[in-house]
Amino acid sequence: MQLGLIGLPLVGKTALFELLTENRNQGTGQGRANLATVRIPDWRIDFLSELYQPQKTAYAQLEVIDIPGLVPGSEKGSSSFLNAVREADALIHVVRAFEVEEFPHVEGSIDALRDIELINYELLLADLDLVERRIERIKTGKKPKQHQEELDLLERLAGVLGDEMPIASLELNDEEDIMLRSFQFLTMKPMMLVVNVEEEHVRDGRFSGREEVLEFAEERDIPVLTISARLEGEIAELEGEEKQLFMQELGIEEPGIIRLARAAYRLLGLISFFTVGDDEVKAWTISEGLPARQAAGKIHSDIERGFIRAEVVNFNDLYTYGSMARVREEGLFRLEGKDYPVQDGEIVHFRFNV
Repeated sequence: MQLGLIGLPLVGKTALFELLTENRNQGTGQGRANLATVRIPDWRIDFLSELYQPQKTAYAQLEVIDIPGLVPGSEKGSSSFLNAVREADALIHVVRAFEVEEFPHVEGSIDALRDIELINYELLLADLDLVERRIERIKTGKKPKQHQEELDLLERLAGVLGDEMPIASLELNDEEDIMLRSFQFLTMKPMMLVVNVEEEHVRDGRFSGREEVLEFAEERDIPVLTISARLEGEIAELEGEEKQLFMQELGIEEPGIIRLARAAYRLLGLISFFTVGDDEVKAWTISEGLPARQAAGKIHSDIERGFIRAEVVNFNDLYTYGSMARVREEGLFRLEGKDYPVQDGEIVHFRFNV
C-alpha cells in the first residue's frame, strides 16, 4: 500500500516526508516523486521485544511518496502532479498555516481553506473529465444499452463532482465499488488533511481559518491533524531524557510525527498482527478483516497453501498476564480456522503442512 503526500510548494510537505521516513529515501525516477518507507511506531512491539529479547525486531512499514508540489497555473506541473497522485492508495494533503518571511506562500498569503480547495478542485476536475469522457464513449458506442448500469452510475458521479464533492462522499454498494475500481478516481482515495501550524499552536492546534477548514472536512468525512514540521524537526534531533523534558515543556506526550504515522496506517484501513519468538518479533501489515489463511500468506505462500489452524492470543491478555504460560492457564489461548478475520494486535502462530 502506498501513501501519497500532496500539497502546494513550500508548505512543509517534504520536511514531514523526511521526518516520517527518517530520511530513508530510496531515490527518485525521472519525473517521479521521492519514495521511501515509514516505520509505524507501536508500543506493543516494544513490549513484546522486551519480553522475548529477540535477535531482531521488525515494525510495520508503509511506502510513502512525496509528490512534487502543485504549482498553480502550470499545465505541465498539474499533469505530472495528477499522474503521481493516481499511483497512491491514500492521500495526506499538507496545508500551510504558518508564516515564514524567507519562504513566502506561492499565493502571496496564508489561507488554509483556499489552498485545500485549490488542490481539491484539481482532483475533482480530473475525475469529472474522466467521467464525462467515459459517458460520451458509452453513448456513442454500438451497444449503449449493455452499459446502462454503468452509465447510470457515472451520471451520479458527474452530479456529485459537479457539486464539488468527492466521489468518496457517495454511498456505493459492493457491486458499484468494484465497477469503479479500475478508473482509479482521485477523489475516491481516502484522504487526511495535515495542517502545518506555528510552533506555539502545536498543543492547541489553532490556526487562522480553523473553523472553516473543520467544516469543509466534516462535510466530506476527512480527518484533520495539526502538526508543526519545524518543531518536529527540533524534537527529532533530541534523544532520551532531553527529548522527554522538551516535550513536557511543550505539554505533549509524544511527537506529532508518531501520531501522523499511526493516523496514516488507519487511513489505509490497515492493522497489524504479531509473530513472536527468540529469533524475531515482527508486526505484519494486513487489511482489516483479512481471513487467517490469507494473513498466513503474508508470511509465506507455503503457510497459506498448507494452512491447518491459527493459534491466537490477544495482545492485551499477554500484556496482563506477562507470559504465554499464564495465558494458557487462564484459558485465553485459541485455535481459529481459515476464515477467521485476524484482529489488530493479535499474536498468531500458524500451523501448516505442505
